Amino acid sequence: MVKNKYFYYLFLINALINIINFVPRGLIAQRFNGAMMAIVVSVPLGLALMYLCVKMMNKFPGEGLPEIFNANFPKLVSKSMLFGHVLLWYTAGLITLISFVDVTMRYITADVSPALIMIGFLVVVCLAIRLTAESILYGLEVMILLNAPIIIYVLVKALLNPLFSWDAVMQVFTYSLKIPSYGTIADASFIFTGYLNLAIFNRAFNKIKLRHIWLIGITGFVVLLISVLIPIGYQGTIAVERHVYPWFSTADVLRTKNFIIERVLFFFYFTYLTLSLVSSIVHWHVALEMFKGVFTINEEKKRKIDPEWWMILIFCGTALLSMSTSQFFRDRAGLWFLDIRLVGEVILIGSVYLAHKRRGAKRHE
Repeated sequence: MVKNKYFYYLFLINALINIINFVPRGLIAQRFNGAMMAIVVSVPLGLALMYLCVKMMNKFPGEGLPEIFNANFPKLVSKSMLFGHVLLWYTAGLITLISFVDVTMRYITADVSPALIMIGFLVVVCLAIRLTAESILYGLEVMILLNAPIIIYVLVKALLNPLFSWDAVMQVFTYSLKIPSYGTIADASFIFTGYLNLAIFNRAFNKIKLRHIWLIGITGFVVLLISVLIPIGYQGTIAVERHVYPWFSTADVLRTKNFIIERVLFFFYFTYLTLSLVSSIVHWHVALEMFKGVFTINEEKKRKIDPEWWMILIFCGTALLSMSTSQFFRDRAGLWFLDIRLVGEVILIGSVYLAHKRRGAKRHE
């Protein structure tokens, strides 16, 4: 069993990685139509869902969602719910991988085949997702501690740069009272979704003591503001929506004289490359373990090929096929995912609560 601090790392990796996903793009697109209010609303919403999820998962110490569902629901219901969550977690990791392949093609090298880049990422991710939950959490801690100072440096560099326009930021704040749509709130609340990885990583915890939850709220609020306002401060309130990846366009503006490499973009890219791979490993590990929970696998029966590899092969094949989709489709699919994901969170928490009630009823029979 691991310590409580690893729960906070699950939140942090999701919070940090949102910069390259569709969260800033979705919020920037609604900067005049409720994005700022959505950020405010997402904090109590995200913290409430986090508290409820931790409280429910603490009812099943050391157990993951497959064990909880298979023991407390009819087989068809359990397998259907698990497969639905497999699709959500797999999509979360896939979006991160596709986004970073696209970033690599746009900012680093346009000569290498995108399929070759994706294969390189898949080799790393697919080898790592077979590790134990504890091993992945230990690796997650190391990656966050190594990369956090670089991220902080880039943020300070961006805010202190004379090219940063505070007037553009203040203009966006004048639209703070606009009522946000459901989609905008779903985009903003994604930053807190790291807690949901307890669906599998709860196996590595005994019982989580959720301390200083207010600090998580403040961190999430600040990260959301930074994710939206720094690109606006550099690109302007109008031109910012023309950028597919506003944060990488912003990093390309920055220069530094304190390192051998002058362009901040290069070490910003490699920092987020490691975080993206770790984030995808976390999401696909959860998806793989849930996928295994859908099927009854006899561990004693010898097989020439481990069933896990067939599942991983499906993951890889789908990822490579998705590379043929258009940029417009991937953008729309990413925003659809964020909308569906919020509903999926509520369903997951509600289903764990129902499983707890059903287990209690069985004990009293």
